[in-house]
Amino acid sequence: MMMITRYRPRPDTSMSLAFCGNENNTAAYNVDAGVLNNGCFLDALTVVPHVFLLFITFPILFIGWGSQSSKVHIHHSTWLHFPGHNLRWILTFILLFVIVCEIAEGIVSDGFNQSVHLHLYMPSCLAFMAAITSIVYYHNIETSNFPKLLLTLLIYWVLAFVTKTIKFAKYTEHGIGLRQLRFGITGLLTLLYGLLLAVEINVILRRRYVCFALPTEVKPPEDLQDLGVRFLQPFVNLLSKSTYWWMNTFITSAHRRPIDLKVIGRLPIAMRALTNYLKLREAFEAQKRPQGSNPQGPKWIWTALRQAFGKPLILSIAFRFMADLLGFAGPLCISGIVHHISKENHTIQAPMQHLGIYFISSQEFLANAYVLAVLLFFALLLQRTFLQASYYVAIETGINLRGAIQTKIFNKIMRLCTSNMSMGGMTVGQICNLVAIDTNQLMWFFFLCPNLFAMPVQIVVGIILLYYLLGISALIGATVITLLAPVQYFVATKLSEIQKSTLDYSSERLKKTNELLRGIKLLKLYAWENIFCSSVEETRKKELTSLQTFAFYTSISIFMNTAIPIAAVLTTFVAHVHLSDDADLSPAVAFASLSLFHILVTPLFLLSSVVRSTVKALVSVQKLSEFFACDEIGVEQEHKATILTILPNSTNHNKYQALPLKVVNRKHPIREDWNRIGLQSELDDELLGVEDEDICIKITNGYFSWTDGAPTLSNVDIKIPFGQLTMIVGQVGCGKSSLLLAALGEMQKISGTVIWNKLPTLDAEGNESPSDAAAEWDIRKRGAVAYASQKPWLLNTTLAENITFEMPLIKQRYRAVIEACSLQPDIDILPQGDQTVIGERGIILSGGQRQRISVARALYQTTNVVFLDDPFSALDIHLSDHLMQEGILKLLREEKRTVVLVTHKLQYLPHADWIIAMKDGSIQTEGTLKDIQNSQPELFKQWKTLMHRQDREFEKETVDDNMTVLERKNLRRAMYSREALKTEEEEEEESPESDDEDNLSRVMRHRATIPWRSCGTYLSSAGLLLLLLLLLSQLLKHSLMVAIDYWLAHWTSKVITAKIEAATRNCSFVQDVGFSHSSYLLVFSVLCCLGIVLCLATSVAVEWTGLRVAKELHHSLLSNIILAPMRLFETTPLGSILNRFSSDTNTIDQHIPATLECLSRSTLLCVSALGVISYVTPVFVIVLAPLAIACYFIQKYFRVASKDLQQLEDGTQLPLLSHFSETVEGLTTIRAFRYEARFRQRLLQFTDANNVASLFLTAANRWLEVRMEYIGTCIVLIAAVASITNSLFSHLSTGLVGLGLTYALMVSNYLNWMVRNLADMEVQLGAVKRIKALLKTDPENYEGLLSASQVPEGWPQRGEIQIQNLSVRYDSTLKPVLKHVNAQISPGQKVGICGRTGSGKSSFSLAFFRMVDTFEGRIIIDDIDIAKLPLQTLRSRFSIILQDPFLFSGTIRFNLDPEMKATDSMLWEALEIAQLKPVVKTLPGGLDAIITEGGENFSQGQRQLFCLARAFVRKSSILIMDEATASIDMATESILQKVVMTAFADRTVVTIAHRVHTILNADQVIVMKRGVILEYDKPEVLLGREDSVFASFVRADK
Repeated sequence: MMMITRYRPRPDTSMSLAFCGNENNTAAYNVDAGVLNNGCFLDALTVVPHVFLLFITFPILFIGWGSQSSKVHIHHSTWLHFPGHNLRWILTFILLFVIVCEIAEGIVSDGFNQSVHLHLYMPSCLAFMAAITSIVYYHNIETSNFPKLLLTLLIYWVLAFVTKTIKFAKYTEHGIGLRQLRFGITGLLTLLYGLLLAVEINVILRRRYVCFALPTEVKPPEDLQDLGVRFLQPFVNLLSKSTYWWMNTFITSAHRRPIDLKVIGRLPIAMRALTNYLKLREAFEAQKRPQGSNPQGPKWIWTALRQAFGKPLILSIAFRFMADLLGFAGPLCISGIVHHISKENHTIQAPMQHLGIYFISSQEFLANAYVLAVLLFFALLLQRTFLQASYYVAIETGINLRGAIQTKIFNKIMRLCTSNMSMGGMTVGQICNLVAIDTNQLMWFFFLCPNLFAMPVQIVVGIILLYYLLGISALIGATVITLLAPVQYFVATKLSEIQKSTLDYSSERLKKTNELLRGIKLLKLYAWENIFCSSVEETRKKELTSLQTFAFYTSISIFMNTAIPIAAVLTTFVAHVHLSDDADLSPAVAFASLSLFHILVTPLFLLSSVVRSTVKALVSVQKLSEFFACDEIGVEQEHKATILTILPNSTNHNKYQALPLKVVNRKHPIREDWNRIGLQSELDDELLGVEDEDICIKITNGYFSWTDGAPTLSNVDIKIPFGQLTMIVGQVGCGKSSLLLAALGEMQKISGTVIWNKLPTLDAEGNESPSDAAAEWDIRKRGAVAYASQKPWLLNTTLAENITFEMPLIKQRYRAVIEACSLQPDIDILPQGDQTVIGERGIILSGGQRQRISVARALYQTTNVVFLDDPFSALDIHLSDHLMQEGILKLLREEKRTVVLVTHKLQYLPHADWIIAMKDGSIQTEGTLKDIQNSQPELFKQWKTLMHRQDREFEKETVDDNMTVLERKNLRRAMYSREALKTEEEEEEESPESDDEDNLSRVMRHRATIPWRSCGTYLSSAGLLLLLLLLLSQLLKHSLMVAIDYWLAHWTSKVITAKIEAATRNCSFVQDVGFSHSSYLLVFSVLCCLGIVLCLATSVAVEWTGLRVAKELHHSLLSNIILAPMRLFETTPLGSILNRFSSDTNTIDQHIPATLECLSRSTLLCVSALGVISYVTPVFVIVLAPLAIACYFIQKYFRVASKDLQQLEDGTQLPLLSHFSETVEGLTTIRAFRYEARFRQRLLQFTDANNVASLFLTAANRWLEVRMEYIGTCIVLIAAVASITNSLFSHLSTGLVGLGLTYALMVSNYLNWMVRNLADMEVQLGAVKRIKALLKTDPENYEGLLSASQVPEGWPQRGEIQIQNLSVRYDSTLKPVLKHVNAQISPGQKVGICGRTGSGKSSFSLAFFRMVDTFEGRIIIDDIDIAKLPLQTLRSRFSIILQDPFLFSGTIRFNLDPEMKATDSMLWEALEIAQLKPVVKTLPGGLDAIITEGGENFSQGQRQLFCLARAFVRKSSILIMDEATASIDMATESILQKVVMTAFADRTVVTIAHRVHTILNADQVIVMKRGVILEYDKPEVLLGREDSVFASFVRADK
């Protein structure tokens, strides 16, 4: 380290090095007063222990001990198990710091000597090496578990302690006191060595590895024995903890293979959701005990959170305080350094001399600029480390808390009253919001919590220091900053309000877009796409207006962030100069106060977000407390039940290990002692009343209700016999389903009893064991019931898993169940058979398929009792019959299971062993069919007529063609097109994969590069003008910022020159030498004002660019999608197109502009700062290269890992949320099956997976920030040393030194921001990339050879169709679906087309609309080849009715005529034709009545009729009906056929039929097979022919 030569020039005589110096050789080695009274010898003595340690440990360290390491085999070498581990690390760190101070003190005091005295600092250098060696040695011994080797360290500490004590005693003896720095340092070192010795002795006493007969046995923690735990933060040593060193391999390996759930492994036990939940539950319980009642309200939750998670938070706050206080070292050290090298202070007293050597005081020590630079370096290192530690602890606590609360919510859901759900007390959406939003709000609050406590301290200390530097004017500057804080808060609240309104508009836009995409086929066929497109654009316009306001406030916020510091500095300096004549505006004061202002502004920016976060957390806790206060199931019974009273803690008795209900010893009824106490007599009375042993469920005198009002079920007395089929019948809404739920304990019981008997089982000898008949169960201890609810409930897993439902797969049984539910044909269609994932709520299946899967699940289970709630509702008659015969009568009867079946199909009553008839919520009668025939003849007669009618329906239904065939066909069509796309994509992917390794490395390279292309797409969408404005304003702003600071440096340097001049002239004020502040102040003010204006310009430019891009990209996306060919929608899942409009558009709208602004600001700040430092000290450039290389590699590795981890975090959140919504929707089913424990287990897995991803992401962010901040700290050190040297030797102006140091401090703050924003930007640009991919789709060819005006006005008037040699395919890559078809249809003819599924009937109809690729032949309609027409014109002249009815949300008028061309009378006429006039007349608003999304408020048949009416409104001469009457009952269909014949008498009608009898009275019939016309003639002619295919169809249809 360079010495400051100004203190005393050394004689240039032969400066040979000597340990004790060589001024006058006699004095240095003088030992007359005794050896120990020689200072040099005392120093030499302290070398002994260090040399000993280095000699002993190096061989051991290098030889290594891998071969004979610990006996315990563990996965990680991170097992830290010696007592006092953390204390040892902390003491070692302190020791190292004190030794550095000792070295520095030695060097500084050596500067006063004539020759070099090595003894002043060489022993300390050795001590430094020994301290490092000691901790490295200790670490290796600990991880390899070799305690005996610690004896070396014990000896070292003893020696070091003894030698230091001797030195300290001698100093005291010679009267050297605390005024001398070396005395203090020696005392501290003595203390530290003593403490380390104590730690070492403690290890011996606790582990007994020496001096004791039996050493203590220790086992590594469970987590380290588990190879799956990869998150090592809690287990590594202090250094690795604080620098995240253990993450190195993890982050660098992300470059070689992507990070997935396998790579990140499991969570350590202490961080798992279950552990944290138990902690939280304990905290809740602790509040419960004294009163015995449950405390309620938010205060209760806050207290519990504080008790469970308060400790780590206090640690985080403590770290934060230390970091903030250390942060003030920056400005203070800058002030000291600049002050020290400005030429004013010459006064240096000669140091004192004792023991033949010089001693300096701490003031002299701290007056050295180099010492301050080193101290600044250490202060910054510590500050950054503490800050990151504080962040990490707060975030980890937040994540743990989130897991615990999610588990608590889930446990509450499991006990929620069903009525809460069904009566709208709690919707699925609200519960999912609790999980997705409110738990996250709480987590964020915990993240930001330390700021709440740290901010006031930071502000107060900052203002005190400013006042100390600048006096009263500092308070004026601080006032400017504080006055603007409320404005910041106002802007922040405005922003969140606007965000809400933007959200409303975007959800409305998404709803419209979703409808547009779902109905795209219809829109294209009717040429209505532009109408709907403009409707979406209109909503988008509103959304953009809202976004504009959002952008305005955001730019104000950004503007204030950048402009406040400038304004504050300006007002302060103006005030400072004007308030006092002898204002001290030296560089030391100016730049220290500049740094302080930078520090002060940070808490004020954070203030608004912290306050907002706190408010949100308060609201969330309020919501949670309301939710936790909801009624629970089974609680009411406990108060009112007449049978068992259970102790209050039973609800929480065992949350996780639910009793294995089926594995009870059936011989002995379950003995739960607390149930028996005092209940024996009651039970005995109860048992006497039961005479039937074969009753499974008995409800006596039961009154049940859903809400607190009148009972839904009253006076219920029923018996359900064992092993028999019980049917419950009755009208809609009479309480059949409620009865099942009451038996399951889902309803609130007002009075009465529900008793479940256990099945009389056979004992070992095969005799019935008599005790079991008496084994009565209360409802809460009933066994599992296989329950199929009325609305089928499916999981988002494979079809097979939905049926087996967590049971082992038994092939034979599984096949039998599939057969009974006729699921095989449906499975065959699915792309991966029964391994196909069926989507959320079974989205890819039809209603009937969902219901059959739900029933299959109930059949597959091996429970004794099966409840089926109306399993036939969505099935046609054949499937119902098959299910009844094969499933219920065969499968379940054979297994002697107790079946309760709710049904409307009375024709099955003869099969029932027991019938319960219900009416208006009570039991009308119960018994066998015979009993009811005798006791209730009228009822029986009524049933008989209904049975007869249902049987007639059965005869009328056709055998082959029914709803399910149609469903399967739709499904197959969707699947087929999706498969086609898949194979194309797979082929594309497979072709280049010749060399696997190459491919992987290419992918990895691709992952590592920044998506510049997407960035280009994004910026180019803004247009050239905006782009230029953006670039220029940013560059100008940052240049001005530098100019302001440079001018300040120039001005303050001039002040110092003037001062020196004044001192030489003996003037009291600088003004007397003719120096005036005013000219400098003027320039400074102008620059500042310009800077503020430019801040505004840049913030507006960024937001404006963002808006422009958002507008452009959405517009092009929408217009591209709307014109895309139908093929795109058949091959791309709707969800993925919708995602481009939802999440991706949202990213582009709101996130990219903010990230772009942050990124450009932090990058330009870093660049300008590095530029300034290089200008001040050119030598800095040389050192910059290695630092830049380090930065490059750190960011390169980090970006890849961060991207993977972010995707993982998002990816693991979805299953968690869908698990919540699935559980809420299937609550009754889960509870009936008694599967609560299994679902809890799954929840814990999902939560832990999400949390481990979040924790790794946090650790990765900390990894980056620690490294970047350490690099920043190195920059500060290098800049400081270089500028001090430069100033002392090359007379660099002091102002520039201040400038360089201030900028160096800034770099360390902004480096990690730059990399973090770069990583975020990369993830966000993914949205642009995905949208760009969709924009590449080629649109349909809308232009024709003729223009719209050349097509005759009323074309086609006659409706004559000629088809010549037509061949059609769906895509140029696929096989043709129609081959060389020829046909001639005269005007006004009615033509029927029939054929088996896949024969090309529908493709035939689509060819008229050019929806498919006609690659050969042509269609001529009324003498015009349709290929020549513009698509819009062509499609607007025909009408078509599709097989799947589609209605848009909106009015009935809008649905019939979106173009608004028809009059009311025309619409009413169309409705009359479609048999809908009476229905619409009764609706409120008539034609303006609202249709909900998807037409859910009308039945399937009514929807189909609306679609017919829609076709009638457009009076075209050609009508095409594509299996349009599939979902209409027989009666309505026959009316329709007549209507079509009359209303369309003079028009050409092409009907594609799936019930052949509908086209028997057509003029011509076309029979198709595999895309070719087989037969084409009049129906009567075809029926006359023996070998006619048509005739065989008709025979099958009879």
